[in-house]
Amino acid sequence: MKRIYNLSQAAEFLKENDNFIILTHVYPDGDTLGSAYALCGMLQQMGKNAAVKINGELGSEFLYLRNGIEKQSFEFDKIISVDVADSNLLGELKIYADRVDLAIDHHIYHREFADIYYVDGDAAANCEIIYKLGEELGISFTKNICNAVYTGICTDTGCFKYINVTPETHIIAADLMKKGCDAAFVNREMFEKAPRSKKELEAFVICNMEYYKNGEIAFAYVTTDILEKFGVNINQLGSISAVTRTIEGVKAGVTLKQTSEKEFKISVRTNDGINAAEICSKFGGGGHKAAAGCTLLGSKEDVRDRLIDVISGYLD
Repeated sequence: MKRIYNLSQAAEFLKENDNFIILTHVYPDGDTLGSAYALCGMLQQMGKNAAVKINGELGSEFLYLRNGIEKQSFEFDKIISVDVADSNLLGELKIYADRVDLAIDHHIYHREFADIYYVDGDAAANCEIIYKLGEELGISFTKNICNAVYTGICTDTGCFKYINVTPETHIIAADLMKKGCDAAFVNREMFEKAPRSKKELEAFVICNMEYYKNGEIAFAYVTTDILEKFGVNINQLGSISAVTRTIEGVKAGVTLKQTSEKEFKISVRTNDGINAAEICSKFGGGGHKAAAGCTLLGSKEDVRDRLIDVISGYLD
């Protein structure tokens, strides 16, 4: 495995090869999907064969990312992963884990699994890297590519509210708008429009949140029973994890999303400099300083108590 330190090397890899499939992480969000479809559009513009593989079905709110993508029939030669910090996060696509040629990621806690990989931990979103790669390749930033790149940036920054936002983030977003990005459309799709069932689920989850350590830790639960009750797919939950840390006084907000009887996908969101990635790394996960995740096995109560024990050590 070889780490590359400039995007020109990644660009050369793309120029010299053909027939690419692009992998996203499990429970795909706007950044992994935006990265994948933007890169796919760039490669097809270069005359390459390229296709995106996702875990499960593409959510209805993300369907516009397919605009401009040509359906191609080909035998793939090269595999690229985008916004995937660990091969375990490939989900059903893990069958390709040992064959990934190039990984493009922005997670500081990236665990190497590809032949070559480019990681920029300072990038607010993986789509910032894709934007720079497009500049390096000299592609034409069409409206569809701009919308895809902007999707990743706005979602991974909470519409430019999170601490990962840098001056460069705003510069890139502004340039995307100059190039034709419909930012208003993307922001509405990502942050405002939602099925009634999802809004009702969010209201239920918020009303049933639990608080510990004098209100400094908040827990939200999305069990399989709740998903079934409101008719919502776990892949449709989107930004519900961010709600926990918006409560005044909360330093660490945790969302438990049940994926099977004894398995929970954990999302940790933090304030006041508490390192969410360090917390999740204790359980084999990772992410960013203020937003990270992991997977834990056990009952809801057992998982909650284990998380409280670890998080409590960061509150002082």
